[in-house]
Amino acid sequence: MQVKTKALVISALKYQEKSLIVKCFTRTDGVKSYFVPNAFSSRKNQQKIAYFQPLTLLEIEATHKNQGKLEYFKEIRISQPYVTLPINVVKSSIVLFLSEVLHHCIQEEEKNEAFFDYLETALLWLDSHDEVANFHLILLLGMTRFLGFYPDISQQEAPFFELTEGVFTAYHGVSCLSEHETGLFKKLLSLKWSGDTKCFVAAERRVLLGILMDYYAFHLDGFRRPKSLEVLGEVFS
Repeated sequence: MQVKTKALVISALKYQEKSLIVKCFTRTDGVKSYFVPNAFSSRKNQQKIAYFQPLTLLEIEATHKNQGKLEYFKEIRISQPYVTLPINVVKSSIVLFLSEVLHHCIQEEEKNEAFFDYLETALLWLDSHDEVANFHLILLLGMTRFLGFYPDISQQEAPFFELTEGVFTAYHGVSCLSEHETGLFKKLLSLKWSGDTKCFVAAERRVLLGILMDYYAFHLDGFRRPKSLEVLGEVFS
C-alpha cells in the first residue's frame, strides 16, 4: 500500500557498511521501520543522512506491505526544518534523550494522530524558544496522557503521590514519593510550556527527572533508562 504521511524519526541504525534501518513514528500508521539501502554509497544519498537525525520531522511517501517486515521509502523530504535544534547543545541533548525515551515507549503499529501532533507541536516550540530548562520534564509528563498513565489528580490535595497507581494519597506507602518530592511533582503538573523556567533549581530538576523515569519504568514493560540521561543531567546542572 502506498502512503503519504508525516513521520518523526526515532532512530537510525547503520546496517552493514552502506545501509540504514530507520525507525519512525508515522502520523497515519504508528511505528514503522524502513530499510534505506546504500545510504552511504553515493554523495546524493549521503546528503539524505541528515534526514534521519533523531526527531527530524519528515514528509514521506512509502510502500507499506504491513507484513511485519521492513518497509521502504519512495520519497522523503524535511517537513519542518529545524533552526536551533541541531546547533544548540542544550536542545540537541534534550532531543537525543527524548528520542531514546520514545524508542522504548512507542511500539505499536497503530495510528495515534493526537500523540503525533502533540510531539510535532512540542518540538517546533522547542526549536523556536530559548527558555527550555523545564521542557523535557513537561513533555515527559504530557506524554503520559497518550501512553495511558497520566496521574489521577482528583485527590491532588493529598500529601503523597503513589507511583504504581498514579494517584495522590494521604498515606505514605512503599512506592510513594516523599512529601517534598510530591510538592515538586504537583508544581510540575501545573506548568505550561511558557511557564516560569526559574520555578525549579537544577537539583530539583534532577529529582523530577528521576521521578519521571521511575514512573515510566513502573508503567511501561521493558522500559530502560536512556543512556543519554547522565548527559542531560550534566547539561542542566
